[in-house]
Amino acid sequence: MGPGESYTDYVATRWYRAPELLVGDTMYSTPVDVWAIGCVFAELLSGEALWPGKSDLDQLYLIRKTLGDLLPRHMTIFSQNTFFQGMALPEPTSVEPLQKKIPQRYSSNELVLDFLHKCLDKDPMVRWTCEQLLRHPIFENFLFTVPHSDHEEYEKSRRAQVQSSPLLPQLIVTDRNQQNKNKKTELDSRSHLPTI
Repeated sequence: MGPGESYTDYVATRWYRAPELLVGDTMYSTPVDVWAIGCVFAELLSGEALWPGKSDLDQLYLIRKTLGDLLPRHMTIFSQNTFFQGMALPEPTSVEPLQKKIPQRYSSNELVLDFLHKCLDKDPMVRWTCEQLLRHPIFENFLFTVPHSDHEEYEKSRRAQVQSSPLLPQLIVTDRNQQNKNKKTELDSRSHLPTI
């Protein structure tokens, strides 16, 4: 598919789908992957799915219960989607903030919460890119070699949805504590990856 073309609205397992996918928006891009990263990251922290919806409507309900109302654009797409014809989004009766959905030992960590919020922003145009996430302070104990790009130009093209699917930058991750140690065996060579 080329830039600006419509994609299918069915992508990945429901629990990791971004709001734009759940309402049926077919003009999405790489921010849906960043949403999934946030969902997986939260699941790694707690050991359970962040929003284990039983249907697309239930999934949207759970997201709204944590993050608040959907964007007006998404509400319009939802109301025009024939799949949801005659259905209404259930209104949450209570709020369950993101910090309440992860274990207490992480919920007080500002970096963890900030990283999650950057991934799980309801607005795909505000949601951070993979490149931005790699530069997040949560990774300050690790050295990353990230290819440099003209970030402003990249953001401009992403927001205009001209890029169809840029490749994730190739990374070299090194734990600073491991830098000066001797060469590891093949089995040991994976110990430099971060433990979450």
